[in-house]
Amino acid sequence: MQVQQKVYDLFEEQLTNWEMARKNFAALDSVQLKTFDFDDFKVCVQFNPGRMASSGAKVDAKTIAQRKCFLCEENRPEVQNGVDYGDFVILINPFPIFKKHLTIPRREHIDQHIRPYFKDMLSLAKDLPDFVIFYNGPKCGASAPDHMHFQAGNKDFLPIVNELPHIKAKKGTLISNNNGVEMVRFDNYLRTVYSLESADKEALVEAFNAFFDKLQKGKEEEPMMNVLSVFEDEKWKVYIIVRKAFRPWQYTAEGDKNLMVSPATVEVGGMFITPVPEHFERITKADVIDIMSQLTMQI
Repeated sequence: MQVQQKVYDLFEEQLTNWEMARKNFAALDSVQLKTFDFDDFKVCVQFNPGRMASSGAKVDAKTIAQRKCFLCEENRPEVQNGVDYGDFVILINPFPIFKKHLTIPRREHIDQHIRPYFKDMLSLAKDLPDFVIFYNGPKCGASAPDHMHFQAGNKDFLPIVNELPHIKAKKGTLISNNNGVEMVRFDNYLRTVYSLESADKEALVEAFNAFFDKLQKGKEEEPMMNVLSVFEDEKWKVYIIVRKAFRPWQYTAEGDKNLMVSPATVEVGGMFITPVPEHFERITKADVIDIMSQLTMQI
């Protein structure tokens, strides 16, 4: 049986047998959504109270050291089953943003770090063609920076996945086209996005590693980034958003300036999530522009 069919079967089984997950996925039918239009692209805001734990997660070293890792098998709910995927396991995310939301952790407890596992990300994208696979860096929205994992969601949900192929000619600047890998930079999009496209998996891994090394500049710490990958038209499309900050100043502001938005891939992908109703009502187009400018950068 193909991996994607196993995943759809997993959703059916888990939403039958896991009451909490069933309720949380059902609640997505009533989430509120508003959209800010930027002519040829958009940014949406979703009010999703089920994401309070993730948006408010403390990810400092002390807090991480004191809590049990919720991605390790021994700490997961007994009712939570998964689909085996080599050194990874595919799980449904019980606190969803997407109608089909997955968390894909490594089996062993190792730190969040993409370079050694980027090839696995591409494999997942090919085996799950209905999904976008995405990665939150340890300081770029990952609520479990101590455990390597990807996430995935139905790819028709994120604006960035739907928009970039259509605005490529208008906003894309060709950076290079070597060894069958096309690299394009998207500017004037609130954030700068780098895309890599290729039908050659090994060449794509090599190109990503070169980009990663350029960002890292010999430092031990992983460069700040969010990464997405889809497989369509017999090739991979990888989108990289380079980050310069974890959370905006509005996250810790007081009073009417406070906005609980903790940007990860979903947010820089064009879908802002807030679990607080007042913040959903309060957030403006100007706030979105300001938050994007604080978080993202161009190299």
